[in-house]
Amino acid sequence: MKILAVGNSFSGNSTKFLNEIVRSARGNLVFGHACIGGCPLEKHYKLAMKHEQNPRDPEGKPYRHNGRKMGLKEMLKAEKWDYVTIQQYSMHSFLVDTYRPWGNRLCYYIKQYAPQAEIVFHQTWAYRADDKSIFKKDFTPDKMYRDLKSAYAKIASELRIRRIIPVGDAFQLATKSPKWKFVPDREFNFKKPVFPNLPNEKHSLHAGYHWRDQDGVKVLGFDSHHANIAGEFLGGCVWLEFFFGKDCRKIKFKPDQISSKDADFLKRIAHQAVSLSN
Repeated sequence: MKILAVGNSFSGNSTKFLNEIVRSARGNLVFGHACIGGCPLEKHYKLAMKHEQNPRDPEGKPYRHNGRKMGLKEMLKAEKWDYVTIQQYSMHSFLVDTYRPWGNRLCYYIKQYAPQAEIVFHQTWAYRADDKSIFKKDFTPDKMYRDLKSAYAKIASELRIRRIIPVGDAFQLATKSPKWKFVPDREFNFKKPVFPNLPNEKHSLHAGYHWRDQDGVKVLGFDSHHANIAGEFLGGCVWLEFFFGKDCRKIKFKPDQISSKDADFLKRIAHQAVSLSN
């Protein structure tokens, strides 16, 4: 099977372990990734137009495949893709108007150069609940999830995209399960953190707190958006079932950082999300 993801770091999260997961399920995969960090549908399309206007302009060739820098046209023609996935930038994912007209234009462009491929939406996920910078009284993680789910479904209907990879659904099912409820660490001293100590983030699917270098000084950083290893494994299991129709609960592979018990739970959630979407 040949899959091209036109996305950003979120498609990178969901496919981080995809090759290992597919091999564990005895499948065969050729994967391409037209990836730009933080990239919305609009930017992918505009860069494709820049490449059309001047194929030698390096700005129009932001992707890499088989060791070569490519524009989207070249990526689409590099393989006979079975599927091309698209997605919205996560900060725009819950705002349905940001999909228009760029989703339509991007789909039309993809069909020009990969007419044999089925275009599917990769549904992204809501941010972690302790992100105080975005979540307020009237905007919660549940509302973000409901709005992004509605936006993907509405635009898919408009563009006649038949299927949506339900990774956001899987994140929601996991975070709402009593077995995987994330509880922030109330004991950690966030005002005066001491390297290398980190808060207890058990049952998080998001990257969360981490130490980073800033001008030679260790600073406590926070990422409520991207998936951590557990979230990446969950996303990869969803992709396996969605594309290959193989039961992810039967695979043996798991990342070393995840316990067998947690891996089994995440595989069950991925299976449930895909089953509910069919």
